[in-house]
Amino acid sequence: MLMSKERRPAVRTLRGWAISVLDEAGALRECEEHGWMLDRADPHARDRAFDLARRDPSPMTSPEAAAAAIAEALTEIGDTCPECPPDC
Repeated sequence: MLMSKERRPAVRTLRGWAISVLDEAGALRECEEHGWMLDRADPHARDRAFDLARRDPSPMTSPEAAAAAIAEALTEIGDTCPECPPDC
């Protein structure tokens, strides 16, 4: 029987790949009202994302560059939705 490894969906940019790895690791959540991706601030999920990036980097990318892309994506994604009103 032929077995195949489940692959991640094809992504065109390194940033998009990093976001998909963060999502797969559970480091992101979605604003229920507006759909923005938000950082869950879960250190264990972040560690899983870095481990995934180092073990299975984006095609034609080194494990170090993949980890750097994860770190950069985390700095760009906030933990509050820009469209939701601030809690008073």
